[in-house]
Amino acid sequence: MSAATDRSAMVVLGLVVAEFNRHITEQMEAAANEAAADAGVEIRETIHVPGAYDAPLAADRLARREGIDAVAVLGTIITGDTDHDQVIANACAQGLTDVSLDRDTPVAFGVTGPGMTAEEARDRIDKGAETVESAIALAEDR
Repeated sequence: MSAATDRSAMVVLGLVVAEFNRHITEQMEAAANEAAADAGVEIRETIHVPGAYDAPLAADRLARREGIDAVAVLGTIITGDTDHDQVIANACAQGLTDVSLDRDTPVAFGVTGPGMTAEEARDRIDKGAETVESAIALAEDR
């Protein structure tokens, strides 16, 4: 076993998954769980939230929990007829940045969009795995 694998075995993650566009986020969640299992990392708790806008509160709750080394947040924001997707994406990104800095706990950002079509969002399902890999790397660097 490599040193990285030994460290990964000790990493414990929290996962936040947005339910909006669930047909995509459930696949992102499956990819995240598979990546964690492949890395020998435990996802101790998963919190499902209505949408990406709601993710910072859930991420904050996980970041405050004893034993959570990092939080991975998944969601997808598909564009509509207005700029609402931009507003949601900006609020989500800023909120998650604030959680990471305020709690000194890494928060990996796996929210795709804005400005995407549903097809483009489906093409980014692998962001679920990539976000967990980022969370692991950030937790190991602490």
